[in-house]
Formats: sequence, C-alpha cells, structure tokens
Amino acid sequence: MHFLTVPGYTGSGPDHWQTHLENTYEGFSRVVQDDWASVERDRWVATLDETVRGIDGEVFLIGHSCGSVTVAQWAATRWDSRVVGALLVAPADVEAADTLPAIKGQAPLPAVALPLKTHLVVSDNDPFLSLERGLALAETWGSSVEVIPGGGHLATRDGYGEWSHVARLIGQLSGNTLETTDGRVRFAQ
Repeated sequence: MHFLTVPGYTGSGPDHWQTHLENTYEGFSRVVQDDWASVERDRWVATLDETVRGIDGEVFLIGHSCGSVTVAQWAATRWDSRVVGALLVAPADVEAADTLPAIKGQAPLPAVALPLKTHLVVSDNDPFLSLERGLALAETWGSSVEVIPGGGHLATRDGYGEWSHVARLIGQLSGNTLETTDGRVRFAQ
C-alpha cells in the first residue's frame, strides 16, 4: 500500500508531522501543488487526482487542513476505488465567514457522504474549524471522528511535529504495518 500525504495552505514544512511521516516510514510520498500560497479548488483536486492515478496499487490518503478539504472534494467528485481510506486532520472551514481570504477559493465543502472510509481528527480549539462544524462535517461525510482536546490546528506551531499517534492511526485505519526507512516494524495493525 502507498501512503500519500496531502498538505494544506503553505504546504507542510520540515518540522510538520506529515513531513516526519514521509521521512520516517516506507511507502510515503506527498502531493505537490504548483502554488502552496494559492488554494484553488479545481486545480488542487486535479493535482491530487493526477498524483493518485500515477500510483500503482492501493492508496491511503493523509490530509491536513486544506489538504483534508482537497481529499474530501476529490473523493466526492473523482474517487478511484484503489484509494481505500483517508485520514482527514483538521480540515479548514473554507466556507466560514471569517476564514482566511487565501483559502476561500477552495469553497464549497462537499455536502455528501464520501465513497470511502474516512476518519476525521479535530480539536476543540481549532481557529480554522469549530468543533461543532467538525462534528457536522464528520456526520455529513460519513466519517468516524476523534477530538483532540486543546490541539489547536494540529500543526507544527501547536506542537505537532513528530506525532506517534497519527502514525498509529494510519496503521490501524489502513490495516497495514508501518515500517521505518531503516526496516524496523513500527505500529503494526
């Protein structure tokens, strides 16, 4: 199985948990957008679609923020059955009245159940997604949901660099054992 990270607005820097996953475990790569500072729904979804279709075999998606939104939008419109599941961490509420102007171009959020198994991880104090909105998205999308108390946006500045919990979740949700790049087995299903 291939694990594909889908970063959000501005990308995921060197200390971000997505980058740590890519650098620590076998079988991980990243969707690379042409312009991380310009979030545009159709272009970002097309880039994800092109990346997924270029991978052989089963794929598991791991989104953060606007990357989680991209995954949901892609799944609602272009889903490929080789994508067996997705972890959506802190999806940004791109429809909120007070959202960042730079990410408003990603609206609207899907208003349908997604055709694959998804798990949302949200926090109770995310400045880009209220807990109520996160729970409503999980219900609409048919996702299981986990709330991290005091987690903020679950990003580097919130203390989420190396994050073993997310690696364990990926192993559990994908039904696969994650192996480190040096061959050690970690986080068996």
